[in-house]
Amino acid sequence: MKIFKKSIILLLVPLFAFSATHKFYVSVTNVVYSKKDDALQITSRIFIDDIEAVFNERYDIEYKLADEKEVDESLAYLQKYLRTKLEVSVNGQVRPHQYIGKKIDNDVVIVFLEVPEIDLSNTKTIEVSNKILMDLFDEQQNIVHLKINDLKKSYVLTKENAKGVLNL
Repeated sequence: MKIFKKSIILLLVPLFAFSATHKFYVSVTNVVYSKKDDALQITSRIFIDDIEAVFNERYDIEYKLADEKEVDESLAYLQKYLRTKLEVSVNGQVRPHQYIGKKIDNDVVIVFLEVPEIDLSNTKTIEVSNKILMDLFDEQQNIVHLKINDLKKSYVLTKENAKGVLNL
């Protein structure tokens, strides 16, 4: 377990240390249950240049996420992309997430999502499938941290294994 924690730290430190260019491809997603809201709250940190590259490749648009002149159409592409690449399933059923917003932090975009109306009393499993950026970068790794009450689990997801499951 110590080795796993050390490898997570080694993956996280570069995410916050590099600026304009980087030679690795990683995102970090936190999924936390909010008892107050009966919802799964999702926060994803993604490098801006990577998400812009995937939009240019996938949608053939010049998407400038950190540009002050960002248009509503660009935001619609971001939401559409997240709906197709990030899925949350509860008891084997995909539950749609709602886009809450985003903010820019240096060279990273932080995206906020929520899966409402989660009844933990009837929940046996929560599964997260995170394929963000894997359609463009073969070496993409998506770290997912799940925290449901006192249960915590972390996964390093790859193109070959893009799902993590937490059994309650």
